[in-house]
Amino acid sequence: MSFAEYSEEIREGDVAIVYLSHESLMAVTVRHGAQTQTRYGAIRHSDDLIGKRYGAKVTCSKGGWVYVLHPTPELWTMALPHRTQILYATDIATITLMLELKPGSVVCESGTGSGSLSHAILRTIAPTGHLYTVEFHQQRAQKAQEEFKEHRVDHLVTVGNRDVCKDGFGVTGVADAIFLDIPSPWDAVPHAKTALKCSGGRVGSFSPCVEQVQRTCEALSRHGFHELNTLEVVLRVHEVRTVSLPLPDFGPDVLSPEVPLPPAFHHAAATLKTTTPPREMPAHTGSSVFGYKEDDHLQTTEGLCGSS
Repeated sequence: MSFAEYSEEIREGDVAIVYLSHESLMAVTVRHGAQTQTRYGAIRHSDDLIGKRYGAKVTCSKGGWVYVLHPTPELWTMALPHRTQILYATDIATITLMLELKPGSVVCESGTGSGSLSHAILRTIAPTGHLYTVEFHQQRAQKAQEEFKEHRVDHLVTVGNRDVCKDGFGVTGVADAIFLDIPSPWDAVPHAKTALKCSGGRVGSFSPCVEQVQRTCEALSRHGFHELNTLEVVLRVHEVRTVSLPLPDFGPDVLSPEVPLPPAFHHAAATLKTTTPPREMPAHTGSSVFGYKEDDHLQTTEGLCGSS
């Protein structure tokens, strides 16, 4: 089992996702002799999990059942232990698109936090890319390193414990993309430029407040980044319902006697499906800022690669 590769069978040491309902998931490390308690009863790892196929339906000790799923970054985001506030799939998908991530990309990230975005990046850049992720908090950095090893993606990531605003990412001229999820991303912009490769590169940040967005955009512009975009991703779920609409009565002479009436005209009303958008949307999470660093040989006012 790896978060970057798929395997068919559940084996000891795997991290499996126990699916109880759409809003209730559990991440379980599979061990011989271990048990996991759920609302439907206990799951015995040796009997119920090891050797079974991912996606199997497992019956618990009280007679209820659950599905056991192969871990993915999306499922991990829903099941992970929160050490910080995290990014969810809607924003992560936009970030992956705007940073133009692909297999083989080299990415720098700060801060690591609970690792929600990190796992999505690792799945995208595997098998030949690399993630340099920096976390200011020592215990969070250590825990993230342990999770990457347990999830068997540690060969794709280097975890650093430092203040990126003061000490940078620890690399120079190698990154295809930078992402900043820190309180003051504008302070890290010079270090982001240093870490980016000479031939262009993209930078992004996520901030909950528009004042943070403004200062970040000013810093990006000041350090030679172009094509700045600020996006807020809002998920709007429409309600699907069945409605009955009355049909107009145009009288007996609406059509000539030779032309038969359509079936709908034989009824007083028509039944159809419609959708209604929500009337209220308390949906703000934050805004993402993206910018592009042009090739250094096209810049007339800059010096060596990574200069600020």
